[in-house]
Parts: sequence; structure tokens; C-alpha cells
Amino acid sequence: MRGYLIDTIGAVVFFTTVAGFSELVIAGMHPGQVLVARLITIPVMMLTGRPYGIWRDFVFVTLTPQRRFERFACDISAFLTFQVPVYMATLALAGANFPEIIAAVGAAIIFMIVLSRPYGLFLDALRKWAGTTGR
Repeated sequence: MRGYLIDTIGAVVFFTTVAGFSELVIAGMHPGQVLVARLITIPVMMLTGRPYGIWRDFVFVTLTPQRRFERFACDISAFLTFQVPVYMATLALAGANFPEIIAAVGAAIIFMIVLSRPYGLFLDALRKWAGTTGR
């Protein structure tokens, strides 16, 4: 249960902060819109926070990265292989058609690559602080 709480809180805090900043500053959304968008994503993060943490741990244990670049590559691989299907399913449930899904995922992959390692480091630090371990 503790692992679920830490991984889920980590996902909610990290992605609410990053996505909220992006929506507010980059996309120019109104603060009320940002709040609604972030509240909509919380249930998804509650369902996927811990499973992603477990998947990330599995990728790291399986690939056993030793160098900084290898750990970076493991975080990117874990994030993309888990989050792309989740994002595609979310878009499909929202009513997007296949070309829209491909376009949205294509753009999101860039952000996923950029955010994967910082999120991995954040999750590791949060787990260490809480006294939980994944690997």
C-alpha cells in the first residue's frame, strides 16, 4: 500500500506541476481550464501511478543500466512503452479518431522523452525520502 501511495502521489505532484505549467504558460490556457484539465487527469494517474512504478522497476532490473546514459535510456524506454499505450487509450476513450491519436501521440513523444528522466529521478528521490524501494 505504501508503494502505491508514494508512486501515485509522485505521479500526481510531478505531472500536475509540469503539465499545469505547460498548459498555463505555453498553451496560454485560462487558470480555470488548467484546473479542470488537471482534475480530469488525477483519476488516470491514480490508476497508472503504481503500475508505471512497477513497470519502471522491471525495466531497470531487467536491463541493469550501469552508466548515466544507460539509466537515461532505461527511463525513456520504460516511460514510452508504458505511457504511449495509456495515452492512446485515453485519447480513444475521449473520442479521437486514429489520425488524431497518431498526431497527438507523435507530438507527446517528444515531451515524454524530455520528461522521462526527470520524473524517474523525482520518483527515486520520493521513494528514498519515504523509505520505500522499487528495485
